[in-house]
Amino acid sequence: MSVHIDITGLRPEEAAVVPSPLAELGMALHALSEPAHHPGLQGWVTGVTARLDPHLADRMCEADFLWRTTFSDLFLPWAGLPDRRTLPGATLAEELDQLDKLSDEQFVDAAMEFTCGTCYGETEPATLSDPETRRRALELAAARGPRQLHFGQRLLADPPRIRSWLRQFLRDCDEAFFAEAWSRLRHQLAADARHKTDLLRRKGLAEALAAVSPAITLDEGAARITVDKLGDGRTATGDGGLLLVPTSLGWPHLMVLHRHGWQPVLHYPVGSPELAAPQTLEQLAMRMTALSHPVRMRMCRHLARSAHTTSELAQVHGMTPPEISRHLAVLKKAGLITTRRRGRYVLHQLDVTVVARLGSEFLEGILR
Repeated sequence: MSVHIDITGLRPEEAAVVPSPLAELGMALHALSEPAHHPGLQGWVTGVTARLDPHLADRMCEADFLWRTTFSDLFLPWAGLPDRRTLPGATLAEELDQLDKLSDEQFVDAAMEFTCGTCYGETEPATLSDPETRRRALELAAARGPRQLHFGQRLLADPPRIRSWLRQFLRDCDEAFFAEAWSRLRHQLAADARHKTDLLRRKGLAEALAAVSPAITLDEGAARITVDKLGDGRTATGDGGLLLVPTSLGWPHLMVLHRHGWQPVLHYPVGSPELAAPQTLEQLAMRMTALSHPVRMRMCRHLARSAHTTSELAQVHGMTPPEISRHLAVLKKAGLITTRRRGRYVLHQLDVTVVARLGSEFLEGILR
């Protein structure tokens, strides 16, 4: 499972790395709504929450499904503009103006994405204009609770009113807490953008993507970017560009905007632990599968305490050496044990450090 971006015909100058204040505000709202996703931000979340005006906090809950799951593409509005080459604005005000340029159909479809689970990355009738899509969207909203249904009904009945409500809410968030945070974060994001841009210009897209995240690879022969994620998706730059947008608040999320007709965007965390210890989802699945077998779990109990030979393990577990060898091969292929020779004996031992990281790697993988 992964997301693929076809970059056939993409010229070097059509790939850009640009920070986005609106995208960072969306990530800030997500962190405030789902602090468990971002343990490194607990201090900031606690400070903001403690001084947040109760009325603004209530409004934040009113449409939190726009940013709680991850965050809506509405926070990347420049990607939806017709030329598919527009860059993020330098200020929040500029990006709110870009948000106003989205059509009502684009706004509604993006807003209903997490509320109603409508198809993403596919061509289908607009929710606002197609009666059947509209009916299905409200059915799905009702299944998710009265708040989602009420929001969906208001949005479909009067998109301009909801657009005005959202714009004012985001401006109030900026005044209440985000302007202060952005004044600190923008310097780190600008520095990262300069570094990635330099890599793009001097060493090419492959080097820049490798610096963004080990979960992103480029097949230059096939002109395809692959992002290792628990989900499937496809998009193409076509006659548009490719945008890389850094976030200081986003780890462990690595997100790909692949909405049909929009400019592809890689929204990636900077300064994240993932860069120091990458783990592919395939490797993670292999390790968890290897540990799920009861015999291998019992073997790991012994291998965690000290190194053992195959014969010793066979004797302890009442199995034949070939049977033990097969289980050891699975654990070794998954990178869970180390092997060393001592004279004529081969000793196996559990790599406790690797096993200890599995919990955090699992969470990072599913939240990526």
